Amino acid sequence: MLHDSDTRPTDQPSEDLATRMQALRRRLERLIGIAATEGNELLPLRNGDEIFPAMLQAIREAQYTVDMTTFVYWRGDIARQFAHVLAARAAEGIRVRLLLDGFGSRLIEQDLLDLMDAAGVQVAWFRRPVWLSPLKQNHRCHRKLLVVDARTAFTGGVGIAEEWCGDARNPREWRDTHVQVRGPAVDGIAAAFAQNWAECRDDGLYDAADRFGEHEQPGGCVVQVVRGSASVGWQDMQTLLRVVIASAEERLRLATAYFAPDRYFIDLLCAAASRGVQVEILLPGPHTDKRVCQLAGERFFEDLTACGVKISQFQPTMMHAKVITVDGIAALVGSTNFNRRSLDHDEEIMLAAIDESFTARLDQHFDEDLARSEPLNPARWRRRSVGRRALEASTAPIRHFL
Repeated sequence: MLHDSDTRPTDQPSEDLATRMQALRRRLERLIGIAATEGNELLPLRNGDEIFPAMLQAIREAQYTVDMTTFVYWRGDIARQFAHVLAARAAEGIRVRLLLDGFGSRLIEQDLLDLMDAAGVQVAWFRRPVWLSPLKQNHRCHRKLLVVDARTAFTGGVGIAEEWCGDARNPREWRDTHVQVRGPAVDGIAAAFAQNWAECRDDGLYDAADRFGEHEQPGGCVVQVVRGSASVGWQDMQTLLRVVIASAEERLRLATAYFAPDRYFIDLLCAAASRGVQVEILLPGPHTDKRVCQLAGERFFEDLTACGVKISQFQPTMMHAKVITVDGIAALVGSTNFNRRSLDHDEEIMLAAIDESFTARLDQHFDEDLARSEPLNPARWRRRSVGRRALEASTAPIRHFL
């Protein structure tokens, strides 16, 4: 058993598990070309009730710098809270930089932008929609991250809007997962911010406010920070998912807001199930903000269930988390969905954490979400109507962009 406290200390993996964890680490490092770091502390945060207070508190405690990127900055009291806290810190002399996606954050209220600008917050827009370059506008910055003093960072799936407030108790409170990071892995998250900031601004990547000291090692988690960027051909994010799926030996769990992969990744999931891996997929159910993407994914349900993959649909509200766990030893958390848009078109970020304790927490959350979900009945699904099948097929022309 992966977590048998009767046979070994809870903080020390068995020799076999340690070997497997090291093998997965080296596989990821060699194939992606990014070194993992040791000594990190990861704290999983679930839903707005945990995520937003932690982020706001970190901003309030900043001593030098606050760097924040978000795809979604919409409306609601939480949007105003963030704007006021960022403005207050900038007015106090903290360097505050806010990078907004030009499409995802188009609904931000102008008075909040004016407030932050007047206080000295540096606001940049990633590829605001223009008619002159429609193809470029398809590539968005979907990363969500916050870096404070280059010491504490956050990343995951949450956007700044009232939809993410609460604790996933009803359709108005979305389900999501974010992670607070301390340790050397913060550098990888900071680099993701710098990469996108450099595209939007020409006033330098760093200034006197930045600190480049050595990191403490407050925890024991091994973390690789993987950045996905829009380009042509095979990318690091695709390699990350491929390696993790192919490495699974016992159990693979996937929770994603938008499930619309290509045939290659469907075959990878089926191959895992066929070799005896317990593959579980948790998706939005009756509450989704992108029905067309849901239909595109449903096209593959019959193939997946025929291979033995178990699919469940979250019932209380929109499932917006992006989490994968494998064999109780490793987890992926970040902004990347299991769809073509995340893998081919958008700027993304993902933490690959090799750590039993952190993975166990996420598996516990997965179990609790399953208790609030409906499992897909394969026999009933095969009997779905011709009209339903036609709707699934109708997404084919645009599936590459979903």
